[in-house]
Amino acid sequence: MSTRLVVELAGVCYEYDGERVLEDVTLTVEEGDFLGIIGPNGAGKTTLLKVMLGLLRPSCGTVRLFGTDVARFREWWRIGYLPQSTTFDPRFPATVWEVVASGRASRRGAARALTRADRDAVEHVLDLLGLLDQRERRIGHLSLGQQQRVLIARALVNDPDLLILDEPLVGVDAPSQEQFYRLLHQLNREQGTTLVLVTHDVGVVASEVTKLACLNRQLIYHGCPEDFLESEALTKVYRPGVRIVSHIH
Repeated sequence: MSTRLVVELAGVCYEYDGERVLEDVTLTVEEGDFLGIIGPNGAGKTTLLKVMLGLLRPSCGTVRLFGTDVARFREWWRIGYLPQSTTFDPRFPATVWEVVASGRASRRGAARALTRADRDAVEHVLDLLGLLDQRERRIGHLSLGQQQRVLIARALVNDPDLLILDEPLVGVDAPSQEQFYRLLHQLNREQGTTLVLVTHDVGVVASEVTKLACLNRQLIYHGCPEDFLESEALTKVYRPGVRIVSHIH
């Protein structure tokens, strides 16, 4: 049986104010992958995700999602996206339930009323992330870690085929991190959700992801995590003396 490609980047470059942020990146994400993307600060990791999602237009190269050019892709409900940490003003009027429910707009349309299926999906994902007892609270009144869990719930509410996460655990406490990685493991191994995770925690890739991409403007490595941790690419990116600390989640 042939493997289906979920994301295809071919020769992608991106320039910002005349400076190359990405240089000739060719990368594929296959159905069922759990891809970890690592690299030093300023390596272009967030930019790469935004190019994948069509939020930024590359200066060269092509991007395809589920076999369709990103400019023509319309099935956005198939993708869940969690950007880098966002904080909410305490006066922000939306409740936890409303924020998560807003994620259903890509499936039903922003102007249409919520259906029973929409409401059931919201309740399910709130329960999955232990947020049912917070559903009526304003999101601006929650801790940073709780706010991040709400945004994770919003990204999951459509049961996406592809989930893209950009440093999702900033400000999240250790017990919640462990719960989160168990959830990702379940989504990927049991439900077949394709995952792309940007993280600074190199130790996570040793035990969690199935494939690894190391980026430093150019793609330095793409393949098996174990091979990377034993290769020269690790010291090339992070310099000699780097030490990997594995985590048990």
